[in-house]
Amino acid sequence: MTEKTVALLVAAGQGNRAGGGTPKQFRMIGGKPVLAHAVDALIAHPGIDSVTVVVGAGQEAAAMTALAGRPIAAIVEGADSRRGSVRAGLEQIASSGGAGRILIHDAARPFLPAAVIDRLLSALDEAAGAIPVLPVADTLVRHQDGRADDTVDRDTLARVQTPQAFHFDTLLSAHRAWDSQREATDDAQIVRHQGHDVLLVTGDERLEKLTYPEDFVRAERGLGVTRSTRVGMGYDVHRLADREELWLGGIRIPHDRGLSGHSDADVALHALVDALLGALAEGDIGSHFPPSDPQWRGVASARFLEYAADRVAKRDGIIEHIDLTIICEAPKIGPHRDAMRARIAEILALSLDRVSVKATTTERLGFAGRGEGIAAQAVATLSLPALS
Repeated sequence: MTEKTVALLVAAGQGNRAGGGTPKQFRMIGGKPVLAHAVDALIAHPGIDSVTVVVGAGQEAAAMTALAGRPIAAIVEGADSRRGSVRAGLEQIASSGGAGRILIHDAARPFLPAAVIDRLLSALDEAAGAIPVLPVADTLVRHQDGRADDTVDRDTLARVQTPQAFHFDTLLSAHRAWDSQREATDDAQIVRHQGHDVLLVTGDERLEKLTYPEDFVRAERGLGVTRSTRVGMGYDVHRLADREELWLGGIRIPHDRGLSGHSDADVALHALVDALLGALAEGDIGSHFPPSDPQWRGVASARFLEYAADRVAKRDGIIEHIDLTIICEAPKIGPHRDAMRARIAEILALSLDRVSVKATTTERLGFAGRGEGIAAQAVATLSLPALS
């Protein structure tokens, strides 16, 4: 058996909680993709001989672009679960000659100190596996029906991080023996299920996982990256017409008329798209989705808003807040306001407290007051890296 040490980097997730349409492993931090940060940390360690990367279906090209020629042993297509993705990577390594030791790491923990790798590899001299952990600082309680119950003894608990290190053959056989109908929280669970000891080594706060938009801001601050605030405004109008469905704020509203336009004519989402693109100084919705192009006929405006959110993510931006005002006499927006907020928050991967939806009338003045159409205006507040 070869004694080389390999690293398997798992980067197959979608990262929806991080916001935007771009999977978080391809988002930029400090001018470099998250995936590249993680790979560079592994490649730089003298104890690691090669790195294999597992990505989601259809992400191979994005991974190659993000890695920009870095010396990767292989890019492997993963599975629907993390366990399945790790198994795919293990089988690829086994088919290429195997290894003596392996580190399984998550791309969402890109800032990997060399000292953690040192501790993990040293621990493999004593056990089949080793994992980095941090103590639990907060008081923990069990709860039931919204009420605190017994306090949990935190002295017996630890927060688990990656990378996790194992003897390669031990991990491979444990994955092959695992019941495919069950999911595991991590690879240490799979190895322990086969009766092997897994040692604990000291982890590092820099290995905190990137999960939410604010985590990216925290990571940038750690790299000395400053951010600037951008504000964009959007405004749109569509006329009301017979025999049309009424879509507003991403939801269908029962009404005797609907809005007329080339897409589904969701005037509220169109205003939001313009606000986001305006904050980026990237034109308006018409320059990205020309109404003369037949491919956009009847398309759900949620696609346009997802696109705008993806443009923000590609600039390493964070959508801090959305404020939308719908201007019409009818229908009444109040009964649908919460559903609109929820749908917009879903599309943009934001918490509800970052999405405001309001409505007003024009006191029966103008086209909106006469019931001829509906208007919407939106303001989007973003934060972008100061040098973007």
